Amino acid sequence: MPPKKEAPVVVDIESSDDEGSVEVVRRVADDDDRKPAISNAARIAAIAPPPPPPPAAAGDGLESRSFWKAGNYAVAPDMKLASDSSLLEYARVHPKFLHSNATSHKWAFGAIAELLDNAVDEIRNGATFVKIDKIDILKDNSPALLIQDDGGGMDPDGIRKCMSLGYSSKKSNTTIGQYGNGFKTSTMRLGADVIVFTRAIRAGRATQSIGLLSYTFLRTTGQDDVIVPMIDFDISGHWTEPIIYGSKNDWSANLQTILEWSPFASRGDLMQQFEDIGSHGTKVLIYNLWLNDEGIYELSFDDDEEDIMLRDEANQGSATSLNKRTAAVQAHISYRLRYSLRAYASILYLRKFTNFKILLRGKPVDQYIIADDLKYSKVVSYKPLAAAASKEVAVETTIGFIKEVDHVGICGFNVYHKNRLIRPFWKVTSDGSSKGYGVVGVLEANFIEPAHDKQDFERSSLFIRLEAKLKQILSEYCSVHVILT
Repeated sequence: MPPKKEAPVVVDIESSDDEGSVEVVRRVADDDDRKPAISNAARIAAIAPPPPPPPAAAGDGLESRSFWKAGNYAVAPDMKLASDSSLLEYARVHPKFLHSNATSHKWAFGAIAELLDNAVDEIRNGATFVKIDKIDILKDNSPALLIQDDGGGMDPDGIRKCMSLGYSSKKSNTTIGQYGNGFKTSTMRLGADVIVFTRAIRAGRATQSIGLLSYTFLRTTGQDDVIVPMIDFDISGHWTEPIIYGSKNDWSANLQTILEWSPFASRGDLMQQFEDIGSHGTKVLIYNLWLNDEGIYELSFDDDEEDIMLRDEANQGSATSLNKRTAAVQAHISYRLRYSLRAYASILYLRKFTNFKILLRGKPVDQYIIADDLKYSKVVSYKPLAAAASKEVAVETTIGFIKEVDHVGICGFNVYHKNRLIRPFWKVTSDGSSKGYGVVGVLEANFIEPAHDKQDFERSSLFIRLEAKLKQILSEYCSVHVILT
């Protein structure tokens, strides 16, 4: 439950890459501190905003729509609070931290993959689809990115945990999420603002909630804390009933802030967003999408009506005339996944879904199982030397030649973690080496931890030993099949 307006709860974190973005301050404890919904250490404030500050100085607004420049703005000196021995310490997180935190995603598709992971994790709660699409914002006719699933949804407490920093309830042997940071980093990497609509049924009670995480709002109004307005409704009865935690004025203030800074101008427009969610599910709408350095949207929705492209990556291979070999390389999935979301999503998960679909711009993504498409394939078993307390498990690597070996100089291992692709076409041989030409491998390495952006692995001793083992597997395979190369 959100705290009362007069005693905001803000995020507790350990560190920040952005110097000066975190300041330890104090506040008086009150009875609300004993409520379970707000007793967690790491929380983003879900409160009515404070009175608006004086107008920002010229140049302090969100002029730069390029992601890599969006963190470059002046921070006003923080207000000094009086010291009192009866006050409790807590950490204040400046909105700049949202940007510096999101820079962990160097690649926009990596951010989209995080949001797809959330939907895939909902398969255990009955999800049958996740759809990714572009919609037009009526307020300014700008594009927005929509990601929606029909999973279990989030109740009021769940959406607050989702939008808090560092909180995760998904640490398990099967779910992909574990750090409690993916939603914030991924949405803020793709656009300046995100609004979430979710419905859930818990213990016989049906609820729907709306939460707004708006970098534009926080910067433009000069906030020095991360404030996330949220509103909740009980929909168990015959009509929609607002859930009031503090006062009606607080609830109304949250609603007004959402209406002012979201793409929706009225409460009716907000409620309309639930019509296609059904009894449970979640809709994430990312808007004010980032631009590249040329002032053009990073994500291209116009080059292919059934795909979403990374504009800058796609342009790198857009030469007018290509020789046969270069054209074959650029047509291969190992190249296309760099700029085509459809290509990347097709190999993002190791095992085929049975009752779940990824719908990209209205068309299902056909999963491509690389191991099923190899010639002269061989399965090599490897037992990593993990920590003494760990259970010894065999890791199976499927290795073989790609079908296009005569035309495409592609090689490398596709390494998955808990069904999710982490390193595609990882070339373990040294640069310039021709060993392994046309040879591709696939394995699931659950014994090593992925980095926070899930685009690489932590370079631990286990990872280094895995790299050496894959070099050995490649060398032994090539020595047997050298006649084929």
